[in-house]
Amino acid sequence: MNLSIFILAAGLGERLRPITNHIPKPLLPILGKPVLESILEKVSSLPINNIGINLHHKKKAIENWIKQSAFSKNIDLFPEDPILGTGGALKNAEAFLKNSTFLVHNSDIISDIDLEQLITFHLSAKNLVTLAVHNYPEFNNLAIDKKGSLKGIGKAHDMPSVAAKLVAFTGIAVYSPDFLKFLPAGISNVVDAWLKVMREGYKIGTLDVSGCYWSDIGTPASYAKAIIDELRKNGEMVYIHPAVKKCKHIEMDGYVVIEKESIINKGVPIRNCIMLPGSHTKSDSHYKSCILGPGFKIDLSKSEVLGFSRDVDALHIGTGGSDRKYYRVNRFGKSAVLMKCAAGDKDFQRHIEYTRFFQRHSMPVPELIDVEPAKMCAFFEDLGDLSLYSYLKCPREQKQIENIYKHVIELLLLIHTLATEHVSECPLLYKRVFDYEHLRWETGYFIERFVEGIRNIKVKNLSVLNDEFHRLAVKVDAFPKSVIHRDFQSQNIMIIKGGIPRILDYQGARMGPPAYDLVSILWDPYYRLKDDMRERLLDYYIHKIIPRNPLFGKGRILEKEFRETLLPCQLQRHMQALGAYGFLSKIKGKKYFMKYVPEGLRLLKEDVFLSRVEYPKLYDLTMRL
Repeated sequence: MNLSIFILAAGLGERLRPITNHIPKPLLPILGKPVLESILEKVSSLPINNIGINLHHKKKAIENWIKQSAFSKNIDLFPEDPILGTGGALKNAEAFLKNSTFLVHNSDIISDIDLEQLITFHLSAKNLVTLAVHNYPEFNNLAIDKKGSLKGIGKAHDMPSVAAKLVAFTGIAVYSPDFLKFLPAGISNVVDAWLKVMREGYKIGTLDVSGCYWSDIGTPASYAKAIIDELRKNGEMVYIHPAVKKCKHIEMDGYVVIEKESIINKGVPIRNCIMLPGSHTKSDSHYKSCILGPGFKIDLSKSEVLGFSRDVDALHIGTGGSDRKYYRVNRFGKSAVLMKCAAGDKDFQRHIEYTRFFQRHSMPVPELIDVEPAKMCAFFEDLGDLSLYSYLKCPREQKQIENIYKHVIELLLLIHTLATEHVSECPLLYKRVFDYEHLRWETGYFIERFVEGIRNIKVKNLSVLNDEFHRLAVKVDAFPKSVIHRDFQSQNIMIIKGGIPRILDYQGARMGPPAYDLVSILWDPYYRLKDDMRERLLDYYIHKIIPRNPLFGKGRILEKEFRETLLPCQLQRHMQALGAYGFLSKIKGKKYFMKYVPEGLRLLKEDVFLSRVEYPKLYDLTMRL
């Protein structure tokens, strides 16, 4: 198949000013990557002969970027002066386009539309033009009939009687080369050519791609929304360009994007903000819901940019693996977090009872504000959006990282000591034991969801492996038990103002070996600690826990015994984590969890290497993953 690509990149970007006074629209970054780069990556997977790009506004900047890109040898540039419009651009490139079918893609569109499907449909339908369309009420102005053929352009009152519905053009279309003869020389709009094609009896078809992700970055609000959509797709709240080296004293919350060449003054609060390349905060300012650029600030509406949820009149928050829904709401005159659980969620009552128990003993959990049992919802203190995981996205000195982890370990010590001493006050927790049965469930979960589900490996001699899992579970079940969080990792630790850590997602707490929590945070696939720092933090915990926890008492011999509980708990925890990543990515569709697999697998391989004599079958299996 002969196919050419033409990307419309000449536009002035007037609706995006003042942003486009500094950066041409095709080079606007989405988490460090220009929109044009994303489009070129996508079209490069097609069986193409040539890629053409027209230029006008800030053409030198785009030319320079293309010359330094991996695509430079495959692109022909078509400068325009004056700007020729969407039709004139194609006519200007007629010699380039006339010998093959060609796909035209606007340079301000981000989508996951299947371009190969669009091209295949165009060729099989024998259309002169095929438009990718979708139902987008804000832009619906193409009238199509039941067969998808274009019948008119306009609003509902202009719809031809033969038309079945109105749809919107996505900015992506496929053309047969004969279309070029309908374009006049000079400045023209491609829509006028579509009308001419229809008047002369030729067919313009459409492919409905409703349901695909699509974003037009033509306004500051839509640009900001596209960035936040990308963060959410990646399961992130914060993006900081690798070139940014100094942001250790920033006070950030919500969605935060800091692009290269940005300068942040010490202690400046930033919440739900995008800092474009070359932007600079002012030391006496507070930045909230805005786009910052070189010398300008664009305020944004929270509801249109961050995704206001109409059903509960609240902002949906959270990026983790839970099925529970969390919303930021106004409750009794202040910000609160609404937790909504599905009917029959066994963790709902447990979450409420655990919160009350932990609060009675000054555990650093969010305050319980109100409960509505009939609606399976509860209101909690709002701890903000900055998790330890997001906090660590900002380049920080090793001393600062070690200090925040020491504060986190202090929280863990409270759970393992004070909560354990009083656990009989909370029967739901006291009777919930992290025992042999649950440990065996974890290893079975690892085999089912990761080994088989993700790596597609069928285990031979499963009975031998199960015998090793049995021995591991017996060993871990025999360790002394305290109250444990059971998912004590960096995404479940929130950092509030002043760098103070607080605990979330504790409804899974059980009576289990305290080492399980400790390895969860110190050997965390979400953030890799340096080995020497991990050892210092491990010592910090051990020397604090031994005199405070009645399970251990005092003395070096008990420190040795505690250290011997670490590796078996590491094996358990890392298998559980990989099983969870497999389940969440493949079954729940949260594919961003796959990015944590390499580190999780690296940690497990370290574990099995150290225990290869005791668990040889697990060692052999893991080394093949």
